[in-house]
Amino acid sequence: MTHSRIKRLISLSQQPNPPVIPIDPALQHLALSKRLYSNLQLLHEMYADCTDVVFHECRYDNQSAVLLYIDGLTNTEELDRQVLKPLVEGMLDFLNPEDMRQKLALSSTTIVHTLAEIALQAGEGSAILLVDGHEQGIALCLPSVEKRSISEPSAEPVVRGPREGFVESLRVNTSLLRKRLKSPRLKFKSMKIGRFSQTNVVLAYIEGIASPSLLDEVEKRLSQINVEGLLDTAILEEYLETNKYSPFPQLLASERPDLVTANLLEGRVGIIAEGSPFVLIAPVSVFSFFQSSEDYYQRFMYGTALRWLRYFFAFIALLGPSLYVSILSFHQEMIPSTLMLSVAQSRDQIPFPAFVEALLMEITFEGLREAGTRLPKQVGAAVSIVGALVIGQAAIQSGIVSAPMVMVVAMTGIASFMIPNHAFGISVRLLRFPIMFFAACFGLLGVILAVLLINNHLLSLRSLGEPYFEPIAPFKRAGLQDVLGRAPYQARDASGEASGTGDAPAPQVDK
Repeated sequence: MTHSRIKRLISLSQQPNPPVIPIDPALQHLALSKRLYSNLQLLHEMYADCTDVVFHECRYDNQSAVLLYIDGLTNTEELDRQVLKPLVEGMLDFLNPEDMRQKLALSSTTIVHTLAEIALQAGEGSAILLVDGHEQGIALCLPSVEKRSISEPSAEPVVRGPREGFVESLRVNTSLLRKRLKSPRLKFKSMKIGRFSQTNVVLAYIEGIASPSLLDEVEKRLSQINVEGLLDTAILEEYLETNKYSPFPQLLASERPDLVTANLLEGRVGIIAEGSPFVLIAPVSVFSFFQSSEDYYQRFMYGTALRWLRYFFAFIALLGPSLYVSILSFHQEMIPSTLMLSVAQSRDQIPFPAFVEALLMEITFEGLREAGTRLPKQVGAAVSIVGALVIGQAAIQSGIVSAPMVMVVAMTGIASFMIPNHAFGISVRLLRFPIMFFAACFGLLGVILAVLLINNHLLSLRSLGEPYFEPIAPFKRAGLQDVLGRAPYQARDASGEASGTGDAPAPQVDK
């Protein structure tokens, strides 16, 4: 907007009959004038074609006022009782806004001076009261936003443990954390992200445990995010990741308040966004994705056994088809003779090599898995199970794939379900295909080469400055208590690990 345009808009307050102004983005940065009619003209232009925005005009003793609110976001019942009724009945004089806010029986009011502040407050459910003769208004906090009730997270179920999960309401989520950590050292830093959405984002941490350098780095990265709208924390995750092209997630997303609380006590930070039930946790290591909340609610021996079981099945999920393809194509001498005769007999009528056979079955299995996820819950599970059985049996009978290949793919699919974190499970499923290609080209040497490349990538990866392979590389003996197994709580507390008694190490900020 040009300088002359701005001067013409500001001069509206001095005109007896202001003209209609075309909509302009710079309109919202104008300050309110003392003339109520001029303010209304600007607001009507800013909210043109917004049928949910209500302008309610009031008049008392020849003095005018307007109440602006958004239908559906503002509690109209409380607005009628607390504000409109006193205004109409003359119980509330049209005084200076600073004096009026003291007479209103509301817990939260804010003085607004610009159209931008009005747009922000109205979008959060507040009603704006503008009085003729005053160049400021009052934002009355009366939000009425429908929200989902607290329920058990479907993606992170446990047999024993809390059943509460985060919801899409920011204040409900912060209250779930505050209920578990009543100390005033639990801090919530707020900011707004998104040019149009103006989404409230909260950075949660425990003062004295979280590293100041970590907090500075997270705040710096959040402040540099420039998006039109923030719809979910997944968008924040992509902006906060150090390596955008890595197949591995570098932040942990969780719906469980107890899991976020435990990570805050270990010196990490949580990132909460309005409208998302998933809270981001940073920094994390690769071993964080193999830990489940239930590990800490069962006896430590059972938690340790489950941890090792996940590691073993993750190995199968990543390398199972590749080992089968490489051994069958290049290293048949490694298979016992009896088993080799049985495999050869089952593959006698198969027209495809082992790699193509595995590729067809893996793609089919992934398609069935995705179909079961997208279909309604009533039929999704049935389609996945019945589809796998029918397609597998039909493929064997038609001679497209062999029975051992179906068994290998089925075991691989079951193994991938053992990974507690869904995002990390997707990474393993994606990496399975290039490893199969290496196995088809170079045999076991190709599998070893692919594993070395993945390990090299994991060793160089960082999560907000922290090594992704910590505490293995760099080696930290104390951290092994929660990697190789689940140590008893007495041993963990004695070493200061995960007990909130020691400061987290300062991260090495990525340059």
